[in-house]
Amino acid sequence: MSDLRDLYEEVILEHNRNPRHYPKRPEDANREAYGFNPLCGDEFHVYLTVKDNVIQDIGFDGAGCAISTASASLMTDAIIGKTTEEAEKLFKEMHVFLTDENRDDITPSVGKLSVLGGVKEYPMRVKCATLAWHTLHAAIENKEDTVSTE
Repeated sequence: MSDLRDLYEEVILEHNRNPRHYPKRPEDANREAYGFNPLCGDEFHVYLTVKDNVIQDIGFDGAGCAISTASASLMTDAIIGKTTEEAEKLFKEMHVFLTDENRDDITPSVGKLSVLGGVKEYPMRVKCATLAWHTLHAAIENKEDTVSTE
């Protein structure tokens, strides 16, 4: 178990050091949202280019802790090329995966994103891991209000 935890931590640290699709705002972005966690100060803008219901491009900018930055980076890799329906489904699965400590059965459906599962042991960090996902959800729905994990 220790080796697996070490691997997960290394993946999170790598995505924090070298976040994918960051800082990036696609030139033809047609949807965006802003998310803010007032408890710790994490904040992100998520930008999407959606054409024919497919997320053609994605990017994010802002600042946050290692968990929130890694989660945003992993999210962008997982979402690009998916339909908005597929992205919404993955958002819901990730929300359940990260917030319901009794739902390890969902791990196979989130695939590589399961590296974020360790945050369940630290309830205050769950909000860090879910911020980018809630911001993505708002961007897909084209909501203009600030997304908050509070």
